[in-house]
This record gives sequence, structure tokens and C-alpha cells, in this order.
Amino acid sequence: MHTLTLSLACGDYDRTRAVFDGRAPIDGCTIIPLAMPPEEAFPRALRHQSFDISELSMASHMTQVDRGTNAYIAVPVFPSRLFRHSSIYVRRDRGITHPSDLKGRLVGVPEYQITAAVWVRGILQDEYGVLPADLRWRTGGVEQAGRTPSVTLKLPGNVDVSAIPDHDTLSAQLDRGDIDALVSAMPPSCMKTNREVGRLFPDYKAAESEYFAKTGIFPTMHLVGIRKRLVEEHPWLPFNVFRAFARAKELCYARLETLGHLYTTLPWPVAELEQTRALLGQDFWRYGVDENRKEIDALARYLHEQGLTARRLTAEDVFHPSTFSIPKL
Repeated sequence: MHTLTLSLACGDYDRTRAVFDGRAPIDGCTIIPLAMPPEEAFPRALRHQSFDISELSMASHMTQVDRGTNAYIAVPVFPSRLFRHSSIYVRRDRGITHPSDLKGRLVGVPEYQITAAVWVRGILQDEYGVLPADLRWRTGGVEQAGRTPSVTLKLPGNVDVSAIPDHDTLSAQLDRGDIDALVSAMPPSCMKTNREVGRLFPDYKAAESEYFAKTGIFPTMHLVGIRKRLVEEHPWLPFNVFRAFARAKELCYARLETLGHLYTTLPWPVAELEQTRALLGQDFWRYGVDENRKEIDALARYLHEQGLTARRLTAEDVFHPSTFSIPKL
């Protein structure tokens, strides 16, 4: 039987590893696995379409769909999802103890349109009444100078966004106090050395748990995309890709549940799993469109309200139709 030979770029997560090592094969395909961090995969996929199947930034992909420039077709697999209260870092000496204290402040962000920043702005608006235009945004590399935006933006005129100097970094600016706060997926290095730098939500787990209890939303960050040309030639491919990643996630759950010998280098992973399921549900890392309607709709609304898309997208705009009605494994 003829099989497709396809490259796959994705993070080497416990929930994707079985696709990489063949325990969860993509039927009809031979995979060339390329394990790499999103920081490498995203620009290569976005600018050069370097991979047949790739982990993609959800916000960047949806922005491309809105513009009709997307080279990939999405399936509702979410390799990365993360609550984002933990991603807001502030200068403690500026009197910033509540989200409302951010109004009028200079806030750094790697790129205005990255998914983490879209979620942070949406949460600040919905939960705390802080609008994107209430803050002054500064873009640039967090630890490496000279970061340039990956997409061209046309933002509302009342939103103040400008780049920091090419030779500078956002971490250094936060360290010096040139900016008041920073939205970053990773903690800035200055947090280790400067006592005046800390999180806006020191007990971010409590804040994020309360947010989920109120909204039922576990924010989705990344999705999986398949090169558009391949989907047009092989319309069976999106379903098979979805099924392989779903199977890999189930195998991951099975390992997390194993108590006799631990697959995770933590002393109480099973207890942590049980606590997480008690709060977020049995299948807390959900795949599928219907299972993630709240997250998809919220992100689509935020992108539109923040001026990043001309229209408010729907799940039907973003994901391949064959992945909407998928039987349980």
C-alpha cells in the first residue's frame, strides 16, 4: 500500500510523543519527525511553509485565515494550552498590585499578536475591565535583541504600540524600570536577580483555578496544521492526523495514571492528575471542536475586538470539516 511521507514539526511533549515514536501512527503516512520548540517551528512554518504538518500559533493561524493567506489547514488538536495569569510580570516598586493598576502603564510584549498576549488582553478586559487601549505596548525580544514582527498589523488608532530599540531587550527594560510590566510566555531572566520584579498574580494557580471555575475556559495556545495542498489532494488526511494525536494523548494519560512505577520525574504525579481532573474534568486536555467551543469562540472574539482580524471568525472558518464529528476512541 502506498503511503505518504510527511514531515512533522512539533514540540516533544508527553502528549505528542507517541506520534513521534510510532505508538500512535498517522494511518496512510510515514512520518519524518522533527521535534523542535515553537520558537523555531512557528517562523519556519509561517514564512516558508517548511513542514507538511506543523504545530502552529493559534492566533497567527487565525489571523492568516481571516486574510486568506493561510498555507495550512487546521485540525482541532491543541498541543499547547495554558492559563495566562502567570504570564504577567510587573515592577513591584510601581504600586501595581491589581490588574486595574496597569492602566496607563508601559507594558512589554514580544509581539502584539502572539496568542499568549491576545489571551492576556482578553482576560484583563473580561475579568477586570482593563481595555487594550488602556495600556501602552512596547514590543521586542524578551532575552534576545532585534526581534522583528512576523506579521504586519493594522491596529485601531487608539492602541499605542511601538518597538523598543533594536539593541535592547524587554527583560533588560523591565530590570531597569523602563517599562512597568511584561507579558511573556517565559519568565524574564531579570526575575531571578531583581527583587522588584515579580508576577502580578503571585498565587497564579489560585487565580487561574478561580477563572476556570467561573468561565470553564482552559485557554488554547497552539493547534496542528496540515499543508493546504496536501489536504486538497488527500481529504482523508485531517481526520487521520486528528486520530493519531488523540491516541497519543490517551497513551499519555495512561502513563500519568500509572502508580506502580512513575513515568514522570515527580513524586506525586498521580495525585496531581487526580486533583487536576477534579477541577478541570476527566479529559482536561480536550481535543475536538465541540469540546473547545468556549475557547475557540473566546479567542476569535478577542482577535476581532483587538483589531487583529477584520471579522469574527467561527470554528467552521478555522478547522477542516472532517474533524467536526469524530467518534470517541
